Parts: sequence; C-alpha cells; structure tokens
Amino acid sequence: MTLDEPLIFERGASGRCAWDDGGTDDAVLSESLVRDDDLAGLPEVGELDVLRHFLRLSQWNYSAATTMYPLGSCTMKYNPIVNEAIARLAGFTGVHPLVPEAMAQGALQVVADLEEALRAISGLQAVSLQPAAGAQGELLGMLVIRAHHLANGDARTRVLIPASAHGTNPASSALCGYGVTEIQTDERGLLAPDAVAAVMDESVAALMVTNPNTLGLFERDLEVVAKIVHRHGGLVYMDGANMNALMGVARPGDMGVDVMQFNLHKTFSTPHGGGGPGAGPIAVRDLLAVHLPGPRLTRRDGLLAWDADESIGVGRVRSFHGSFGILLRALAYVLRLGGPGLEGVTRMAVLNANYVRARLTGAYALRYDGPSMHECVFSDRTLGDKGVTTLDVAKRLLDYGFYAPTIYFPLVVRGALMIEPTETESKETLDEFCDAMLAIAEEAAREPALLRDAPHHAFRRRLDETAAARRPRLRWSPANPL
Repeated sequence: MTLDEPLIFERGASGRCAWDDGGTDDAVLSESLVRDDDLAGLPEVGELDVLRHFLRLSQWNYSAATTMYPLGSCTMKYNPIVNEAIARLAGFTGVHPLVPEAMAQGALQVVADLEEALRAISGLQAVSLQPAAGAQGELLGMLVIRAHHLANGDARTRVLIPASAHGTNPASSALCGYGVTEIQTDERGLLAPDAVAAVMDESVAALMVTNPNTLGLFERDLEVVAKIVHRHGGLVYMDGANMNALMGVARPGDMGVDVMQFNLHKTFSTPHGGGGPGAGPIAVRDLLAVHLPGPRLTRRDGLLAWDADESIGVGRVRSFHGSFGILLRALAYVLRLGGPGLEGVTRMAVLNANYVRARLTGAYALRYDGPSMHECVFSDRTLGDKGVTTLDVAKRLLDYGFYAPTIYFPLVVRGALMIEPTETESKETLDEFCDAMLAIAEEAAREPALLRDAPHHAFRRRLDETAAARRPRLRWSPANPL
C-alpha cells in the first residue's frame, strides 16, 4: 500500500521481453502461437516487472477480504472460502458442457438440487437457472410475463414501478415493449395500496417491486398490493436482489409474488464485482412454468437429462446451462447453512444494519423512520450548512481505511448515503466503521475544508470523475502520456 505504481508502459523499454529465445534463430513458439498483427503500442517489459506491477495493483484493491465493504444495495458480503474450494474440485472444473449426460450426473444433480432449494426459499413452484446476471433474470421474468399475457390474447402495454425500485427495472420493462408508470413512495418510504389502485387497470401487465426496497425498508403492504394487481389480471414481479434480508424468514410466493429473480452473486456466495460472472435465476408461480426457457432438466430412464427442445417457452437466453461455477457455489452455501443457517444470515444482516443505523442517527440525517432491513439510508442534510457533501464524506472515509457506502442512490433521498454492513461483520468492525463516520461528522462541523480536500493519504487526491467519465483517455504513448 505504500508503493506507488506507474503505468506498465512506463516500466518498459523497446526490445525488452519476458522470455528468452536462447540466442538462436530457431522458433521457440510454434507458428500457430505467433501473432502476426501489429504489436506497436503494447508495453515491452520483463517478467519481474509484470509480476510486481499486477501484484501492487492487487494490493491497492478494497474488497470484503481486506475491509468492511458497505456498498448498499450491492450486498458485497464475504464469500466463504470452503465454497471456492468446492467449486475448484476437478470433477466440476474438468467437466465439458457437451459431455454425455450419463457421465455428468453429479453436475446435473447440482442443478436439480439448486432448483429445489430456490423453490423452497422463494415459495414459488418452478425455477430457471439460465440467466447470467440479475438484470438478465429481470428481463427473462418480464419476457415470461409478456408471454403469459399474449398466450391469453391480452397484449398489455404498461408496467408499474415504484420510485424506490432498482434502476434496472424500467429498462427490463422497456426491452419487452412496455411503457413504465412510476409510483411515488409515501411518507413511510413504502408503496401504498391506494397509490397502486389509482393507476391499476387492465392495461397493466405487471407491478415490478423491489422488496426490501432500495431504502432498506420492508414493503409491508405487498400482500394487499398484490391482490389489487391480481384483481385486474396483472402479475407481480419482485426484484430479489435484496433476498439477503428475507431468505429463511419470509417467502415472496406467500406475499402474492408471481415472478422473481435471485442474484446469486449477492446473496448466495459468489465473488461479486468486476463484471461477473454472475447468475440471476428466476422462480415463477406454476401457471407461468410453461413459459420458462428450454432445455429443462428432467428424468429419463432413471437418469437426469436435458429436455432436447430448446424452443419451448420464451426460448433459450443463455448458452449451455447457465454459469455453472456460480450455481455450484450457491448450492454449497445453501447446503452448508441449511434452513436455520439461512435464517440466521438474514437475522444477522438485519441486526447489523439496525445497529449501524442506531449509532449514526443524529450525526447523519435519516429520511424515513421505519425499521431498517439489510441496509440503512442516511443523507448529508445535517452537514449541508457547512458546505460538506455526501461525496466529501465518501472520500474522507478512504483516509480511515474504509471503502465508501453507496452514494447518491436511491434518488428519492437527496445526498443519500446507503450503508449495507451484511451479516458477517463483527460488532468490533461495525464500531470501527461507525466511529470513523462519527469522527467525519465532527470534522464536518469543526473543519469542513478537511473533508472537501479529502482523501489526504491516497496516492491520488480528489480526481475529476466527471471528466474521466465523459472524456476518457484510453490510449497511451510516449507522445500522449496520461
């Protein structure tokens, strides 16, 4: 952490390489491995330079393995190493997706057992493991809803989405050809039945609701809301990205939910971030099972096998059979914990979030008074009279050794600070984080300029993030250094 690291281009020199051909003219590499494209512009460095460069960069990373990672809504939880070890067993890593089914019964049993587990956790009757991420799971769920209505000769046009839902929900609806009607949350930060009833009619295909919502609050009226939607022939889609606050305690199917996706890379032990891979299985009520994509797992002559028909339902949405390594980790997590363990995860996640909420309330403004679930959302309203913003708090946290919470989301809270501690953080770690947040609040009142110029101990100070996003410079050369 104390070593600065220049760009790898600055480490090299023309003609330097990481391997030695022994000074002969004989080709060391076969012709099939020799590149014939122009290598101009690539760094020319030795092996040790490469090793040190990437090792130092890895030491700069914040992750759940290095510090508390309180990104709200993202559920950046610790993933047990035992599940990683299981995912690396040779019998799993060595299996080819085209191997004959009779030789892949163990892998197929993993798929079957995970489907069964997700049915039990959701309270719904059918599962597809195909989607590669939560957003694709949302899209598949909405495609299933669309197929259901079209099969009934009922081409509906709208989807209802609360302002407190995840931002991908409107995009998933639009990709299925639906218009979106936004519903504002009430003074509790919740979806009110009256607000849904006021806009619900036979043009509405579905309500997409995130529960717990992005304010970290449980949608306590969801069962009543679902009855209103069902009365008009609509369906209820629940974004299951926040299942870390429900699993083992409450089942979406019992609340009137018809379709939901699981984010296995949030709730069920998969390394999260860096663009994947992820997995976003969906669970549906039995009347929608016919629209799930093929092929589907079945039994033939006593063996697990894939139904050969890939055109059933809405059609395949993922190559082969999903992100198998992610599915394997999820099953290992579920089997290791069991039902009581999953319930324990939920209760600890809720307890930790409410502990953080209790310690920080007063120093930071709390927009809604209801009890938190897995995360709590503060704002910078109490700091604004000193000219201190949410971004200043986030940057100053780096000086205290913590990655920042999610900031400026959800949009329904101005200057939001969204904190999700997850279930695996100890009281000591939570206290260290809360002590840092309280110290920053005191600094904001006593010396606000200290925050506005933070971070002070990082190699790079306050960067112009807007310019970096809108005018990125992605090419390097000696004539055009970054």
